[in-house]
Amino acid sequence: TMLTGAAVMDAAMLLIAGNEPCPQPQTSEHLAAVEIMKLQDLIILQNKIDLVTEEAARKQNSQISEFVKGTVAEHAPVVPISAQLKVNVDVLCEYLCNRIPVPPRDFLATPRLIVIRSFDVNKPGKEVEELKGGVAGGSILQGVLRLGQEIEVRPGIVSKDSKGRVVCRPIRSRIVSLFAETNLLQFAVPGGLIGVGTLIDPTLCRQDRLVGQVLGETGKLPNIFTVLEISFYLLRRLLGLKAEGAKKAKVTKLTNGEVLMVNISSTSTGARVLAVKKDIAKIVLIQPVCTVEGEKIALSRRIDKHWRLIGWGQIMKGEQIEITE
Repeated sequence: TMLTGAAVMDAAMLLIAGNEPCPQPQTSEHLAAVEIMKLQDLIILQNKIDLVTEEAARKQNSQISEFVKGTVAEHAPVVPISAQLKVNVDVLCEYLCNRIPVPPRDFLATPRLIVIRSFDVNKPGKEVEELKGGVAGGSILQGVLRLGQEIEVRPGIVSKDSKGRVVCRPIRSRIVSLFAETNLLQFAVPGGLIGVGTLIDPTLCRQDRLVGQVLGETGKLPNIFTVLEISFYLLRRLLGLKAEGAKKAKVTKLTNGEVLMVNISSTSTGARVLAVKKDIAKIVLIQPVCTVEGEKIALSRRIDKHWRLIGWGQIMKGEQIEITE
């Protein structure tokens, strides 16, 4: 979930409970995920300072500094706060407004939005004449979306033909509404979360069914892949796991036939390893993905009934799927 959200973020806040030792297993995993997504602007929040003594808070502050040493968060400010009592929340807001830079946006490129939510806004019992199309929510990476614009969603509807081959049929529609929070828009630009109202069958959008798909101008979206060749780097030790021994915490090499969970942008899908040679691997995805060469990819392995982050990499090339109309 964290990797999916981080795919559309420009900055991040690392929240650490002041009444617990640092780092907790999940804290280490989230910091690694932030590094994978290459987020440079970070703030560390030392929360619940109202529950500990000043001495304990200072001790944990030293633990935090030691924990982030050598990571992307090494020079990030540590802000002690109490969210419950609103202590230093004004300092946090001031830092966000004045110190976090707005990244450069490309308004002239072909529009592309990563879908991280989708839903059906129709209530049960609604008359057929009053039904509305599905809504896709996400963040625009580049370009501008406008009311009335013809759009396409890829990979779209995924099925198999008579020969068992994966077939993708992009969903085509038109934008009928744009909104940010409760504000209706005439056009939407990169930055922030946008809701895109469409004429898509609401059944296809219900319960986040479009999550991981890419929305953009018809005929100008990236290719769809099922087999990818990636360069990867494995962590030395497992994160997010309280290991009983050092051996248990080590990350073992990828093996042929192994099943992984991969995160590409906001897409989360299973993958099987076809071949491994040094730091290059070939994987086949359970679900096709719309992406580009050079995109970041996160690798997770199932350990003790949980998917644990074991490494990350970059897409080098892949085998494209032909699109059917």
